[in-house]
Amino acid sequence: MSQNATRLRQPLEECRVVQHVMGKTCVPKSPERLVTIFHVTLGNTLVLGIKPIGSATGLNSLQKEDFAKYLKDKIVGIKQLGSQYEPDIEKLLLVKPDLILGWEIVQRTYPIISQISPTVLGKWQGEPLWREYFHFVAEVLGKEEAEQQAWNHYHRRIKELKIALNNQYTSKKISVISVYSGSPINIITKNSFVGSILNDIGLPRPKTQSVVVPGGSYGISEENLKDADGDILFILFTGNNNDRKAIKELQQKPLWKTLKAVQQGQVYSVDELTWVGFNLLAADAVIDDLYKYLVKNP
Repeated sequence: MSQNATRLRQPLEECRVVQHVMGKTCVPKSPERLVTIFHVTLGNTLVLGIKPIGSATGLNSLQKEDFAKYLKDKIVGIKQLGSQYEPDIEKLLLVKPDLILGWEIVQRTYPIISQISPTVLGKWQGEPLWREYFHFVAEVLGKEEAEQQAWNHYHRRIKELKIALNNQYTSKKISVISVYSGSPINIITKNSFVGSILNDIGLPRPKTQSVVVPGGSYGISEENLKDADGDILFILFTGNNNDRKAIKELQQKPLWKTLKAVQQGQVYSVDELTWVGFNLLAADAVIDDLYKYLVKNP
């Protein structure tokens, strides 16, 4: 008998049947030992007022222990369970979850982790649909009312920031890029996570960034650095020493010094994991950054 069939045989009063990318699973109506796989899933559950006992959020096999800075004290007591691409099975077993909630990237390990507890994997269709993924998480957990409250908070903050900006940036372009060691300079476009927030606020973007591309970003060479220019320039920084060195090297190039934002002293480094957080806790932190750099330094 399949794992899904086994889950569906649980008493209906104890669980709800949920459709997800791997089929149907009967999940506990009130999970007490939730585990999340994917940093977005973790952020979403915290937004909904549910604190997992553990989470796999590492970005790759070499970074298994990172939680994003914007989560701050919200992650105290949450056990790190390895990479969000390949969670640590032994650690999963030890925390004894009653529900595992994650993303479709871990389909390969689904047959194993779904033996540990009911497991639900959401479809992740990339940056433009981060809002839809949040809705999926809320539905799985039966937290639609908390979801609406979270959106109300977000829209209230957007409205307040618009008032604080007082039309100071209607004719100024906001550029967002990321710089990694050994990689092209990344232009962050309007269909990215942060692009959607800037759009909600009504902040203009350069023409080179007011485009829709797969993944919400595209690479450019140093020769095309002008595509990164704007009146204000935000650089997404990973905190990695090699990336820090790459940024410093770029800032020594003659072309860098020709950028308008550089000449006007309007270049700001912000935390990358926050600005690509894909959830409303991260969005709140992005709005905080925009207050810090645009309202206080117009």
